[in-house]
Amino acid sequence: MISAGLTDALDRWLDHARALDAVADNTIKAYRADVLGFLAFMQGHFGEAQGLGAISRIGVGDMRAWMAHERSRGIAPRSLARALSAVKSFYRWLSEREGFEPTAVLSARAPKFHRKLPRPLAEDAAREMIDRVGLQASEPWVAARDEAVVTLLYGCGLRISEALGLTGRDLPLPDVLRIRGKGGKERIVPVIPAAREAVARYVELSPFEPEPNATVFRGARGGALSPRAIQKVMEQARLQLGLPATATPHAMRHSFATHLLARGGDLRAIQELLGHASLSTTQAYTAVDAAHLMDVYERAHPRS
Repeated sequence: MISAGLTDALDRWLDHARALDAVADNTIKAYRADVLGFLAFMQGHFGEAQGLGAISRIGVGDMRAWMAHERSRGIAPRSLARALSAVKSFYRWLSEREGFEPTAVLSARAPKFHRKLPRPLAEDAAREMIDRVGLQASEPWVAARDEAVVTLLYGCGLRISEALGLTGRDLPLPDVLRIRGKGGKERIVPVIPAAREAVARYVELSPFEPEPNATVFRGARGGALSPRAIQKVMEQARLQLGLPATATPHAMRHSFATHLLARGGDLRAIQELLGHASLSTTQAYTAVDAAHLMDVYERAHPRS
Protein backbone atom coordinates (compact mmCIF):
# COMPACT_ATOMS: atom_id res chain seq x y z
CA MET A 1 0.00 0.00 0.00
CA ILE A 2 1.30 3.45 -0.90
CA SER A 3 1.97 5.40 2.27
CA ALA A 4 -0.15 8.33 3.38
CA GLY A 5 2.92 10.56 3.25
CA LEU A 6 3.61 9.69 -0.36
CA THR A 7 -0.03 10.10 -1.35
CA ASP A 8 -0.04 13.50 0.33
CA ALA A 9 3.14 14.44 -1.54
CA LEU A 10 1.51 13.45 -4.84
CA ASP A 11 -1.53 15.61 -4.04
CA ARG A 12 0.69 18.58 -3.17
CA TRP A 13 2.66 18.19 -6.40
CA LEU A 14 -0.56 18.12 -8.43
CA ASP A 15 -1.81 21.21 -6.60
CA HIS A 16 1.50 22.91 -7.41
CA ALA A 17 1.20 21.97 -11.10
CA ARG A 18 -2.39 23.17 -11.23
CA ALA A 19 -1.74 26.49 -9.48
CA LEU A 20 1.70 27.58 -10.62
CA ASP A 21 2.10 25.84 -13.98
CA ALA A 22 -1.56 26.29 -15.02
CA VAL A 23 -1.84 22.63 -16.03
CA ALA A 24 -5.26 21.67 -17.42
CA ASP A 25 -7.59 19.42 -15.40
CA ASN A 26 -7.41 16.55 -17.91
CA THR A 27 -3.62 16.68 -17.75
CA ILE A 28 -3.75 16.61 -13.94
CA LYS A 29 -5.88 13.44 -14.09
CA ALA A 30 -3.41 11.84 -16.50
CA TYR A 31 -0.46 12.81 -14.25
CA ARG A 32 -2.16 11.27 -11.23
CA ALA A 33 -2.93 8.02 -13.03
CA ASP A 34 0.60 7.75 -14.45
CA VAL A 35 2.38 8.40 -11.16
CA LEU A 36 0.06 6.15 -9.14
CA GLY A 37 0.66 3.36 -11.66
CA PHE A 38 4.40 3.84 -11.27
CA LEU A 39 4.21 3.81 -7.47
CA ALA A 40 1.98 0.72 -7.49
CA PHE A 41 4.52 -1.12 -9.63
CA MET A 42 7.38 -0.12 -7.32
CA GLN A 43 5.43 -1.41 -4.35
CA GLY A 44 5.13 -4.85 -5.93
CA HIS A 45 8.67 -4.67 -7.26
CA PHE A 46 10.17 -4.04 -3.81
CA GLY A 47 7.58 -6.15 -1.99
CA GLU A 48 6.90 -3.46 0.57
CA ALA A 49 4.79 -0.38 1.13
CA GLN A 50 6.19 2.63 -0.68
CA GLY A 51 6.92 5.56 1.57
CA LEU A 52 9.10 8.61 1.05
CA GLY A 53 12.20 6.72 2.21
CA ALA A 54 11.73 3.79 -0.16
CA ILE A 55 10.94 5.96 -3.15
CA SER A 56 14.20 7.85 -2.73
CA ARG A 57 16.19 4.62 -3.20
CA ILE A 58 14.91 3.79 -6.68
CA GLY A 59 17.81 2.93 -8.99
CA VAL A 60 18.46 2.63 -12.71
CA GLY A 61 17.61 -1.10 -12.68
CA ASP A 62 14.27 -0.40 -11.00
CA MET A 63 13.38 2.13 -13.69
CA ARG A 64 14.28 -0.37 -16.41
CA ALA A 65 12.10 -2.98 -14.71
CA TRP A 66 9.14 -0.61 -14.63
CA MET A 67 9.50 0.37 -18.26
CA ALA A 68 9.87 -3.28 -19.33
CA HIS A 69 6.73 -4.13 -17.33
CA GLU A 70 4.79 -1.35 -19.05
CA ARG A 71 5.92 -2.50 -22.49
CA SER A 72 4.92 -6.07 -21.67
CA ARG A 73 1.41 -4.80 -20.89
CA GLY A 74 1.21 -3.41 -24.40
CA ILE A 75 1.61 0.24 -23.43
CA ALA A 76 2.43 2.22 -26.56
CA PRO A 77 5.80 4.04 -26.67
CA ARG A 78 4.05 7.43 -26.82
CA SER A 79 1.98 6.65 -23.69
CA LEU A 80 5.04 5.31 -21.87
CA ALA A 81 7.00 8.46 -22.74
CA ARG A 82 4.15 10.56 -21.32
CA ALA A 83 4.06 8.49 -18.11
CA LEU A 84 7.84 8.75 -17.70
CA SER A 85 7.62 12.52 -18.12
CA ALA A 86 5.02 12.72 -15.34
CA VAL A 87 7.11 10.48 -13.05
CA LYS A 88 10.22 12.59 -13.65
CA SER A 89 8.36 15.83 -12.93
CA PHE A 90 6.99 14.43 -9.68
CA TYR A 91 10.35 12.96 -8.69
CA ARG A 92 12.22 16.19 -9.41
CA TRP A 93 9.73 18.17 -7.30
CA LEU A 94 9.86 15.60 -4.48
CA SER A 95 13.66 15.37 -4.42
CA GLU A 96 13.98 19.13 -4.03
CA ARG A 97 11.77 19.02 -0.93
CA GLU A 98 13.06 15.81 0.63
CA GLY A 99 16.74 16.31 -0.21
CA PHE A 100 17.57 13.06 -2.01
CA GLU A 101 19.45 12.37 -5.25
CA PRO A 102 17.06 11.98 -8.22
CA THR A 103 19.59 11.14 -10.97
CA ALA A 104 18.58 7.48 -11.40
CA VAL A 105 15.01 8.42 -12.26
CA LEU A 106 15.76 11.60 -14.19
CA SER A 107 18.35 9.84 -16.39
CA ALA A 108 15.85 7.22 -17.61
CA ARG A 109 15.42 7.55 -21.37
CA ALA A 110 12.00 7.75 -22.94
CA PRO A 111 11.22 5.20 -25.65
CA LYS A 112 11.46 6.44 -29.20
CA PHE A 113 8.29 6.79 -31.18
CA HIS A 114 7.23 8.30 -34.48
CA ARG A 115 5.19 11.44 -34.07
CA LYS A 116 2.02 11.43 -36.11
CA LEU A 117 2.15 14.16 -38.68
CA PRO A 118 -0.79 16.54 -38.85
CA ARG A 119 -3.23 15.83 -41.70
CA PRO A 120 -4.11 19.21 -43.20
CA LEU A 121 -6.51 19.80 -46.06
CA ALA A 122 -5.40 21.30 -49.34
CA GLU A 123 -6.19 25.01 -49.64
CA ASP A 124 -9.05 24.48 -52.09
CA ALA A 125 -10.46 21.66 -49.95
CA ALA A 126 -10.40 23.89 -46.85
CA ARG A 127 -12.35 26.59 -48.68
CA GLU A 128 -14.80 24.01 -50.05
CA MET A 129 -15.30 22.65 -46.54
CA ILE A 130 -16.26 26.09 -45.21
CA ASP A 131 -18.67 26.66 -48.10
CA ARG A 132 -20.24 23.19 -47.79
CA VAL A 133 -20.71 23.45 -44.03
CA GLY A 134 -22.73 26.61 -44.64
CA LEU A 135 -25.15 24.66 -46.83
CA GLN A 136 -25.92 21.77 -44.46
CA ALA A 137 -28.56 23.25 -42.16
CA SER A 138 -32.09 24.19 -43.19
CA GLU A 139 -32.22 27.01 -40.62
CA PRO A 140 -30.30 30.04 -41.98
CA TRP A 141 -28.97 31.00 -38.53
CA VAL A 142 -27.66 27.47 -37.90
CA ALA A 143 -25.97 27.41 -41.29
CA ALA A 144 -24.38 30.80 -40.55
CA ARG A 145 -23.29 29.56 -37.12
CA ASP A 146 -21.57 26.45 -38.46
CA GLU A 147 -19.84 28.39 -41.22
CA ALA A 148 -18.63 31.00 -38.70
CA VAL A 149 -17.15 28.37 -36.38
CA VAL A 150 -15.27 26.54 -39.15
CA THR A 151 -14.05 29.87 -40.56
CA LEU A 152 -12.54 30.68 -37.14
CA LEU A 153 -10.79 27.30 -37.03
CA TYR A 154 -9.18 27.78 -40.42
CA GLY A 155 -8.89 31.56 -40.55
CA CYS A 156 -7.46 32.04 -37.06
CA GLY A 157 -6.02 28.62 -36.20
CA LEU A 158 -8.24 28.23 -33.13
CA ARG A 159 -8.91 24.96 -31.36
CA ILE A 160 -12.60 24.10 -31.45
CA SER A 161 -12.80 24.59 -27.67
CA GLU A 162 -11.35 28.08 -28.09
CA ALA A 163 -13.80 29.04 -30.84
CA LEU A 164 -16.77 27.72 -28.88
CA GLY A 165 -15.48 29.45 -25.74
CA LEU A 166 -15.92 32.94 -27.17
CA THR A 167 -18.47 34.98 -25.22
CA GLY A 168 -20.58 38.06 -25.79
CA ARG A 169 -17.72 40.15 -24.39
CA ASP A 170 -15.73 39.30 -27.52
CA LEU A 171 -18.35 40.86 -29.84
CA PRO A 172 -18.06 42.43 -32.26
CA LEU A 173 -14.87 40.55 -33.05
CA PRO A 174 -11.88 42.93 -32.98
CA ASP A 175 -8.85 42.87 -35.26
CA VAL A 176 -7.06 40.72 -32.67
CA LEU A 177 -8.36 38.33 -30.04
CA ARG A 178 -6.78 37.44 -26.71
CA ILE A 179 -7.21 33.65 -26.50
CA ARG A 180 -6.64 31.58 -23.38
CA GLY A 181 -5.58 28.15 -24.60
CA LYS A 182 -4.25 24.93 -23.09
CA GLY A 183 -2.86 25.27 -19.61
CA GLY A 184 -4.21 28.81 -19.34
CA LYS A 185 -1.58 30.07 -21.78
CA GLU A 186 -2.66 33.35 -23.37
CA ARG A 187 -1.88 34.38 -26.92
CA ILE A 188 -2.83 37.16 -29.33
CA VAL A 189 -4.52 36.00 -32.55
CA PRO A 190 -5.23 38.26 -35.53
CA VAL A 191 -8.80 37.93 -36.83
CA ILE A 192 -9.10 38.02 -40.62
CA PRO A 193 -11.97 40.02 -42.15
CA ALA A 194 -13.66 36.84 -43.43
CA ALA A 195 -13.90 35.51 -39.85
CA ARG A 196 -15.25 38.80 -38.48
CA GLU A 197 -17.84 38.95 -41.25
CA ALA A 198 -18.90 35.32 -40.77
CA VAL A 199 -19.40 35.79 -37.02
CA ALA A 200 -21.25 39.08 -37.54
CA ARG A 201 -23.59 37.42 -40.04
CA TYR A 202 -24.32 34.62 -37.56
CA VAL A 203 -24.98 37.09 -34.72
CA GLU A 204 -27.38 39.04 -36.93
CA LEU A 205 -29.37 35.90 -37.82
CA SER A 206 -29.25 34.20 -34.42
CA PRO A 207 -32.51 34.16 -32.44
CA PHE A 208 -30.52 34.53 -29.23
CA GLU A 209 -29.32 37.91 -28.01
CA PRO A 210 -25.58 38.01 -27.21
CA GLU A 211 -24.92 38.14 -23.48
CA PRO A 212 -21.57 39.15 -21.96
CA ASN A 213 -21.18 35.94 -19.93
CA ALA A 214 -22.83 33.56 -22.41
CA THR A 215 -21.10 31.77 -25.26
CA VAL A 216 -21.45 33.34 -28.70
CA PHE A 217 -22.29 30.08 -30.42
CA ARG A 218 -25.55 28.51 -29.25
CA GLY A 219 -27.30 25.21 -29.78
CA ALA A 220 -30.89 24.88 -30.99
CA ARG A 221 -32.27 25.45 -27.47
CA GLY A 222 -30.01 28.34 -26.63
CA GLY A 223 -27.39 26.49 -24.61
CA ALA A 224 -23.69 26.45 -25.40
CA LEU A 225 -22.93 24.75 -28.70
CA SER A 226 -21.20 21.39 -28.28
CA PRO A 227 -18.07 20.42 -30.25
CA ARG A 228 -19.90 17.29 -31.41
CA ALA A 229 -22.36 19.42 -33.40
CA ILE A 230 -19.52 20.88 -35.47
CA GLN A 231 -17.89 17.48 -35.82
CA LYS A 232 -21.13 16.05 -37.21
CA VAL A 233 -21.70 18.82 -39.73
CA MET A 234 -18.11 18.44 -40.93
CA GLU A 235 -18.59 14.67 -41.23
CA GLN A 236 -21.55 15.28 -43.54
CA ALA A 237 -19.61 17.84 -45.57
CA ARG A 238 -16.53 15.68 -46.02
CA LEU A 239 -18.64 12.76 -47.27
CA GLN A 240 -20.22 15.02 -49.88
CA LEU A 241 -16.84 16.42 -50.89
CA GLY A 242 -15.11 13.02 -50.93
CA LEU A 243 -12.57 14.06 -48.30
CA PRO A 244 -10.87 11.58 -45.93
CA ALA A 245 -11.95 10.89 -42.34
CA THR A 246 -9.04 13.07 -41.20
CA ALA A 247 -10.97 16.17 -42.36
CA THR A 248 -12.01 17.08 -38.82
CA PRO A 249 -12.35 20.40 -36.97
CA HIS A 250 -8.77 20.04 -35.73
CA ALA A 251 -7.60 19.48 -39.31
CA MET A 252 -8.75 23.02 -40.10
CA ARG A 253 -6.30 24.30 -37.48
CA HIS A 254 -3.57 22.09 -38.97
CA SER A 255 -4.42 23.49 -42.40
CA PHE A 256 -4.11 27.06 -41.10
CA ALA A 257 -0.56 26.38 -39.89
CA THR A 258 0.56 24.36 -42.90
CA HIS A 259 -0.71 26.89 -45.43
CA LEU A 260 0.91 29.77 -43.56
CA LEU A 261 4.22 27.91 -43.54
CA ALA A 262 3.92 27.08 -47.24
CA ARG A 263 3.50 30.79 -47.98
CA GLY A 264 6.66 31.70 -46.11
CA GLY A 265 5.34 32.11 -42.57
CA ASP A 266 7.94 32.21 -39.80
CA LEU A 267 7.96 29.08 -37.63
CA ARG A 268 8.28 31.06 -34.40
CA ALA A 269 5.39 33.32 -35.36
CA ILE A 270 3.24 30.29 -36.20
CA GLN A 271 4.15 28.78 -32.83
CA GLU A 272 2.83 31.92 -31.15
CA LEU A 273 -0.34 31.98 -33.24
CA LEU A 274 -1.11 28.35 -32.39
CA GLY A 275 -0.20 28.68 -28.71
CA HIS A 276 2.27 25.79 -28.74
CA ALA A 277 4.40 25.66 -25.60
CA SER A 278 7.27 24.01 -27.49
CA LEU A 279 8.68 24.84 -30.91
CA SER A 280 9.16 21.10 -31.51
CA THR A 281 5.37 20.74 -31.69
CA THR A 282 5.15 23.39 -34.38
CA GLN A 283 8.08 21.86 -36.27
CA ALA A 284 5.83 18.95 -37.23
CA TYR A 285 4.39 21.26 -39.87
CA THR A 286 7.78 21.55 -41.57
CA ALA A 287 7.68 17.78 -42.08
CA VAL A 288 4.19 18.06 -43.55
CA ASP A 289 5.32 20.78 -45.94
CA ALA A 290 8.40 18.78 -46.93
CA ALA A 291 6.28 15.69 -47.54
CA HIS A 292 3.96 17.75 -49.76
CA LEU A 293 6.88 19.14 -51.76
CA MET A 294 8.32 15.65 -52.30
CA ASP A 295 4.93 14.40 -53.45
CA VAL A 296 4.68 17.21 -56.00
CA TYR A 297 8.28 16.58 -57.09
CA GLU A 298 7.73 12.86 -57.62
CA ARG A 299 4.55 13.43 -59.60
CA ALA A 300 5.90 16.28 -61.70
CA HIS A 301 9.52 15.37 -62.34
CA PRO A 302 9.99 14.27 -65.97
CA ARG A 303 12.03 11.22 -64.95
CA SER A 304 9.58 9.94 -62.31
